[in-house]
Amino acid sequence: MNDYSHELQAVQPLLDEYSEVELSLADPEVLGDRARSRKLAKRFSELGAVKAAADALTSAIEDLEAARQMAEDDPSFAEEIPAMERTLEVAHDKLVKILIPRDPADADNIILEVKAGEGGEESALFAADLARMYTRYAEIKGWKVKELSSTPTGLGGLKEISLSIASKGNVAPEDGVWAHLKFEGGVHRVQRVPVTESQGRVHTSAAGVLVVPEVEDDDEEIEIDQNDLRIDVFRSSGPGGQSVNTTDSAVRITHIPTGIVVSMQNEKSQIQNREAAMRVLKARLVQLAREEREAEAAAVRASQVRTVDRSERIRTYNFPENRIVDHRTGYKAYNLSTVLDGELEPVVQSAITLDEQQRMEEAGQA
Repeated sequence: MNDYSHELQAVQPLLDEYSEVELSLADPEVLGDRARSRKLAKRFSELGAVKAAADALTSAIEDLEAARQMAEDDPSFAEEIPAMERTLEVAHDKLVKILIPRDPADADNIILEVKAGEGGEESALFAADLARMYTRYAEIKGWKVKELSSTPTGLGGLKEISLSIASKGNVAPEDGVWAHLKFEGGVHRVQRVPVTESQGRVHTSAAGVLVVPEVEDDDEEIEIDQNDLRIDVFRSSGPGGQSVNTTDSAVRITHIPTGIVVSMQNEKSQIQNREAAMRVLKARLVQLAREEREAEAAAVRASQVRTVDRSERIRTYNFPENRIVDHRTGYKAYNLSTVLDGELEPVVQSAITLDEQQRMEEAGQA
């Protein structure tokens, strides 16, 4: 039987790095450097998962060896060996899975945007349903949600909404917000009888979801040239277009080279809206730059599940049948009402599982 010494030797450099990072985090000089401290803390969480898996494998190996030795003197111990062998295999598989290269942004927080598509008011109502679903899911996961901007409609729908979703403290990559919600980007289709439909016919409409990792203020991945920005200010408006502000506090920023437009009007002042808009713009530009680098290098996308073309339909929500279907993973369930109330984990896990399988296949081919 494999003693797994090769695997433990291979992971030793990462365990050594874990000890070094742990010492660095206790250094007063490092603690005084916010950017360096944050990056080291993120790395410490990543390496902590490796250490926990390696420790579990080492412990399983030692327990099995001890049981085999004792079984030579007392046959009753032999009964425990099969269960210990299964524990060892599980620990080994977990370590292998953790060591597979993963998206470097997995532990990052995100900005999630939902936009109503074709379908008028019904699409706006569905966008509001999706925003509530993600908010409830984040609350269930213990994450923090902040609304950055929204444009409501008269019937309670949303033309668009931007949410910041963040984990509390540093987390391991597999527990990160981006690791879970990066697969949500795309077109979400709904089939139901609209509240505005008097004939009771089922209509199909859609809403778009955009998810990008949030960029910290001290990240140097991208610099925005102020000459590339067109900044317009206007009066904030509420449902139906009525003015809710007597000053021009709303801000629209257009990034001329890419054509990306971000509007913010929820904050009370023009300065606050501008800061919020720049926050979203920077996150979008960083993600765009990452995707372009990967494409130019002909690299396989870090997440194979997540479609490059966000116009592609990824999921259907069928209200008459209480059915939800993910068209990428094949996931199907008849608990749509529960999912919309935030119980999104099984759907998310179907995408994570498919992504892990593909990454393992790629690692085996390398």
